Amino acid sequence: MRKTLLLIALLMMSTTSQATNTIRPGLWEITTTSNLLAMVPHIPSQQMQQITSLVEQYGLQMPQIKNDAVISNVCITQQMADQEVPTHFYESQSGCSVKNAVKTGNHYKVDLSCTNAQFQGVGVAEGYFSNPEHFTGQTEFDSVVQGTPVFATAETSGRWIEETCTMAQ
Repeated sequence: MRKTLLLIALLMMSTTSQATNTIRPGLWEITTTSNLLAMVPHIPSQQMQQITSLVEQYGLQMPQIKNDAVISNVCITQQMADQEVPTHFYESQSGCSVKNAVKTGNHYKVDLSCTNAQFQGVGVAEGYFSNPEHFTGQTEFDSVVQGTPVFATAETSGRWIEETCTMAQ
């Protein structure tokens, strides 16, 4: 189960950080659904605390998981909104690197390559901004988590909430 949650954390990071491709800075609400989230209720509380601690090591807070979905708030600064591809997030937070990043109009696509102590894998994240305040996206990730092959998919949507971020950045 811990292996599964590590991959869920990666999917949340990869799809959440996609919101930085927007031109609207501020507080965003990001909703992610994944085939792996159905396993969360079956994780013993002690393991869940270990996973929460691991997520916090990456500078994130463990969002609430309900009905096989994760809803979290993300603060997007103007500097982040101005960037075409948020490679700093992948490299500094998850040990992943972005390759073949392409943005055409409102559509984006990036290849992910991750190698760290917990998992190794490759994936693709892509999505579409319907306007400066809303996006949808998908991520597929094929990995090996502590020696176990894991394939995961996630669907993500984001909506801009307000200009002011009242959460820690």
